[in-house]
Amino acid sequence: MKYDIRYCGDCAVTVVFPQEISPAVNAAVCGFAARFSQMGLPGISELVPTYSAVTIHFDPILLDMGRLEAAIHEAANAQDAAADAEGETVVVPVVYGGEYGPDLENVCAHNQLTPEEVIAIHSGREYLIYMLGFTPGFPYMGGMDERIATPRLKTPRTAIPAGSVGIAGAQTGVYPIQSPGGWQLIGRTPYKLFDMERAEPFLLKAGQKVVFKPITEEEYKAIERGENA
Repeated sequence: MKYDIRYCGDCAVTVVFPQEISPAVNAAVCGFAARFSQMGLPGISELVPTYSAVTIHFDPILLDMGRLEAAIHEAANAQDAAADAEGETVVVPVVYGGEYGPDLENVCAHNQLTPEEVIAIHSGREYLIYMLGFTPGFPYMGGMDERIATPRLKTPRTAIPAGSVGIAGAQTGVYPIQSPGGWQLIGRTPYKLFDMERAEPFLLKAGQKVVFKPITEEEYKAIERGENA
């Protein structure tokens, strides 16, 4: 797939793929990031994949630009169907409505649907994680059904509980930590999307798929306690 290298000062470069939001382009992005990371080059401090690009942060003292560019070309030109295949699917349990999803009724009213219909539609899709951003571990996902698309709140909340599942326009997402936000909250997951106490702080990553599984409040509390739901 076509790509371009753009310099971001002397400590970062961005590898830009076709500028469009599509599963094919994002698969190429994630495949490139995985291959480049496996090279184990010295001086690489961070890789930041987005919808259609990857920014590479590096130490120019430990890694000269010539060697970096050669590695970028090698990783980008080694694309193949296996490396850029679909990522794994993660099932995320969600209790919908009530105190966990205070805006479920708003979504129902806006789309002239019942709560049961909104829940069935929202949990009946597989969502692609294009990138993480906004707050640590916040997944930007594609694939939501237009039938439940709903505008953001006119007045954002100052504090949204961690794990809240929301809708904003034609997008859906999950708040990893308590933060401000204006998405319509339809449910909450007991899973911690971001936890500094874990060896891998981020539960989700770009390229994975997410399926939301409706659960009861009792199951939610059981998972919070560390029990099997």
